[in-house]
Amino acid sequence: MTRLRYPIRLLLLLPLFLPTLPLMARTTSGKVVATDPEAADTVIVVDKVQVTAIKQGLVLRSEPVAATILGSRTVERERVGALKHLSQRIPNFHAPDYGSRMTSSVYVRGLGARIDQAVVGLNIDNVPLLNKNNFDTELADVERIEVLRGPQSTLYGRNTMGGVVNVYTLSPFTYQGVRLMAEYASGDSYRFRASLYDRLTDQLGLAVSGYYNRTGGFFENSFTGRMCDWERLGGGRLRLQWRPGSRLSIDDTFSFSTLSQGGYPYAYLGETIRVDGQTVLPSGAIGYNDPSSYDRKTLSNGLTVRYDAGRWSISSITSYQYSDDDMLLDQDFTPLDYFTLRQALKEHAVTEDLVVRSDNSRAYRWLFGAFGFYRSGEMNAPVRFKRTGIEELILKNANQTPDLVYAMDAEELLLSSRFRMPDYGGALYHESRYVTGKWHFTAGIRADFERTELRYRSKTDMDYTLSINGGSPIPMHVAIDEENRIGHTYVEVLPKVAAMYCFDEVRNLYVSIARGYKAGGFNTQMFSDILQQKLMWKMASGLDYEEPDIMSYKPEYSWNYELGGHFSCMEGVVRGDVALFYIDCRDQQLTVFPEGQGTGRMMTNAGQTRSFGAEVSIQYTPWRQVDLNVAYGYTDARFVRYDNGQEDFAGKHIPYAPQHTLAADAVWTIPTGVEWLGDVVVQAGTRCAGRIWWNEQNTRSQPFYALLDATVRIEHPHYSIDFWGRNLTGSRYDVFYFKSMGNEFVQRGRPRVFGITLNINIQKQR
Repeated sequence: MTRLRYPIRLLLLLPLFLPTLPLMARTTSGKVVATDPEAADTVIVVDKVQVTAIKQGLVLRSEPVAATILGSRTVERERVGALKHLSQRIPNFHAPDYGSRMTSSVYVRGLGARIDQAVVGLNIDNVPLLNKNNFDTELADVERIEVLRGPQSTLYGRNTMGGVVNVYTLSPFTYQGVRLMAEYASGDSYRFRASLYDRLTDQLGLAVSGYYNRTGGFFENSFTGRMCDWERLGGGRLRLQWRPGSRLSIDDTFSFSTLSQGGYPYAYLGETIRVDGQTVLPSGAIGYNDPSSYDRKTLSNGLTVRYDAGRWSISSITSYQYSDDDMLLDQDFTPLDYFTLRQALKEHAVTEDLVVRSDNSRAYRWLFGAFGFYRSGEMNAPVRFKRTGIEELILKNANQTPDLVYAMDAEELLLSSRFRMPDYGGALYHESRYVTGKWHFTAGIRADFERTELRYRSKTDMDYTLSINGGSPIPMHVAIDEENRIGHTYVEVLPKVAAMYCFDEVRNLYVSIARGYKAGGFNTQMFSDILQQKLMWKMASGLDYEEPDIMSYKPEYSWNYELGGHFSCMEGVVRGDVALFYIDCRDQQLTVFPEGQGTGRMMTNAGQTRSFGAEVSIQYTPWRQVDLNVAYGYTDARFVRYDNGQEDFAGKHIPYAPQHTLAADAVWTIPTGVEWLGDVVVQAGTRCAGRIWWNEQNTRSQPFYALLDATVRIEHPHYSIDFWGRNLTGSRYDVFYFKSMGNEFVQRGRPRVFGITLNINIQKQR
């Protein structure tokens, strides 16, 4: 009976989908006026020549999908400058702010992974970002953001089983002028942005923008006495749009960014570490001795060409993407001299997406597409064992008997791993929609092919001595130098069906079934552990060590069953979305940490998991000057079948995915009546998440927490000034937990933050 509660509750909401009598809203002055639903921020007004949504419909509220749309007004007021700023604002969407911009993890409806690829796709101006390391970048001059939840594999392919985020930036055809932004906030944080938009001719538009962010940091490394989470981020974008005729449009965007940041604010949990009787790291403190940082350089170019023939259109989206990552890590995260890691990755990628679709004027509508990509990466990942690491992790494990005593004088031991990672694939996809009366039927399918390889070379050598039965030390030498290649080929067929009943243009109910797919990969972070085991095995036996079957992990698959709808009543005064979902996932990819004194982390596949839950978003506008918004998501995600050989986790909660997400805010716009001053906007709200389980045993977790935010904004068409605060109550919470060498660490969430933001908008008169 428990599972029937959600459909029954949905039936109780049916009146919201039915047409209601028009309702007049009352202003603060007492005057009665008709509310205008077109003024809502979620409504997209598209210029005739500025059609950007290529794969899905322009109005997502008329599509059989759970979607959230943030317009430019909301993005600016909420200061959404990165993907992680959407966290909790969207039901069941959790993007925690981890220790660096490299770790851009996203969890949706119980799905997600901390390393390697995300479960959601990110497209900026229709161009897909293939590397998750680049997800956490500056989103400047955003026109709108669309977040589609649930599998989008039919249209968008691999790694979209949790959904897709589409970001569209401002066009010089819809806006001409200069936009400036300056901000100062706690943590000695600065943000600057400048943009120029101009329509050079009736057919040619130009947009140039640049930005620079600087953060002094919020968390102190107790060993060095300096902030460890400082950051410098800069970049720019050049966009050209050409409309040589009414049917053809060409859009080219070149962007680049450079990032340098410290790391990592991981607090140690455990017994106090002492050396020579002195405390070097108390429990709860951040303290490590070796440099840790993350540097990234990216550039990309995306070219979109669209031809509209009237009854059909064809679009080509071509991109080139380059990234250069360099991470330094004190991997034991303590002041002791164990070991460090450097991971340097250079990657080139090319994508091509060809889409042909019919217009929306006929009862039968169709879309055909072909997608291809090639990606090539080269990574150098040396691990340097220092003196304490050599003694505790190698010699201590080797000296298990007094009859054989191993010794080594060197202060460092290098474990070298180099990787080449070519990856290519292609897909053909189709989607049909048939409209008959108030019923809309959708069916889609995608045939996906991918070939991925890992070519690696691992080597190390060590001089040591061996004493047998107390005899004189015998000089010894051990060397390992191995090259190998691993490859996998995947062929997937991804179907989708949906049916939607439309009461009218803004009220509907839908049901959908879709298959999701997330690509497999390789556990490159485990190679240093494997090389260390080979080294110790060869020291002890002189024989080669047989590698365990952990170098690669399999794809994960899901079937998603969803019942939902979009509603509006009282002439648009109340609008919202509801969805119920059930996800059956096979071979779900999980980030796990080896037992004992292992130093790496790896991806493994759980046998079977399931998630079910509900989502609701409501926007209530009782008066033209007041907006009330609530977005709530509930997910119960558990293992159905997962046994790692030591423990059976069936029935346990899946780690890292929050059970609840909640965002609620109220916005009150107060007209001043003074033309040069504009309006005063008062906004207050809360963002909540939890409980979040940190391990498969469910012995560690973050309870439900709430963060209180508030803003007072002076808003004028030509400028705005925001005085804002985040986490005003100073709530203490953790955003991340992990284990390294058997030690436990957490990352604390951001403390109380205050700031002031100035926006200047010098719009050109048309």
